[in-house]
Amino acid sequence: MKVNWQGVYPAVTTQFNNDDSINFETTAAMIDTLIKEGVHGIIVLGTVGENCSLRSDEKRQVLAMAKEVVAGRVPLLSGVAETTTQVAIEFAQDAEKLGIDGLMVLPGMVYRSSEREAIDHYQKIARATALPIMIYNNPVTYGVDVSIEGMRVLAEEANIVSVKEATEDTRRITELFSAFGDRYVVFGGVDDIALESMMLGATGWISGLTNVFPRESVAIYKLAQQGRYEEARELWRWFLPLLRLDTIPTLVQCIKYAEQLAGRGSERTRAPRLSLTADEKAYVERLYNEALENRIDLSKYNLD
Repeated sequence: MKVNWQGVYPAVTTQFNNDDSINFETTAAMIDTLIKEGVHGIIVLGTVGENCSLRSDEKRQVLAMAKEVVAGRVPLLSGVAETTTQVAIEFAQDAEKLGIDGLMVLPGMVYRSSEREAIDHYQKIARATALPIMIYNNPVTYGVDVSIEGMRVLAEEANIVSVKEATEDTRRITELFSAFGDRYVVFGGVDDIALESMMLGATGWISGLTNVFPRESVAIYKLAQQGRYEEARELWRWFLPLLRLDTIPTLVQCIKYAEQLAGRGSERTRAPRLSLTADEKAYVERLYNEALENRIDLSKYNLD
């Protein structure tokens, strides 16, 4: 199975109207703008996309909309975050019918799986679809770590082709390459260690704050791929305070509020997520304003 996933893939937000219905028009415009600004792929219905806050029919509607907007310009992946394996299989099969290019599969939601159970979950989904699959390994959030030995078991599934590495331990990236060579496409999945991840060989970066500063995110990726680490570090140090918002429990609200400050979307989330408090908003706004005040002119890197 041929997969050429690489580069910066924003995990896009799902935009809502004041009555909590999905604002498809704004979400579509946001995806289109990100592609025009140079991102290499789009991921809908991840954590930042509030997957678990959408009804099953709404998820299919988001996929259909995203497929139409992306129109083959970049790869389009969908998160798979369901409470049971069977429901996840049904969603994966529907995504395949809708023409989505690949899946980013999470463990079963609500129930905290053991590694054995998570592996079984991934295997059953992989065997039920021909779509290429990225394993989202995030033990910090979801309580289960698929170890190197677990990834060895999953390597037997031909369409499990990638891993979003989000253990927050950069040593795991080296361990993946040492154990499997180029068997898996490795994406960095934690915003505030993305540069370190790419320096260690990750060929992709799945990001939440890319929704706010896509051109800078793409520039960091390109500089890292070209081995221009001194220049990448300059841009990285500018971006890092904002990137750290991606690693706290209110990451979705923080990213959406930063999008609103940038005129790229609305802060509105669905309950049980509530709007940030006044103090939390002030903190995000300070980081955003400092980023604007110190924004680096990307033309000096000659990346075009």
